[in-house]
Amino acid sequence: MYQVHVRRHFDSAHALRGYQGKCERLHGHRWEIVVCAEAAELDACGMAFDFSVLKRELDAVLDELDHRNLNETPPFDHVNPSSEHIARMIFESLQARLPDARLRYVEAWESPDAWATYLPD
Repeated sequence: MYQVHVRRHFDSAHALRGYQGKCERLHGHRWEIVVCAEAAELDACGMAFDFSVLKRELDAVLDELDHRNLNETPPFDHVNPSSEHIARMIFESLQARLPDARLRYVEAWESPDAWATYLPD
């Protein structure tokens, strides 16, 4: 099995509704997003997945989140914008844009030492 990874970032603000602590207040992050795609075999060019395609489609998904208050941005206007929900939303949005890709996981890093990973069942 081959895995390829891309890392991108976006900046946004969010507040965790119902959280008992300072993260309940509006604050910002420079989110680092890591996407992993898998392939059992390589294509004719010797690649598991084209990095440029993965980056392009991930950038399109992240553009909807960049420089926004996530609490006002669907689906986070109804779902708490936790790292876990952000990772899942990005995974599902990217998978919809790349239906033939085998995405393995998405990591949403809110700081250099804290992140959440979403892997589908």
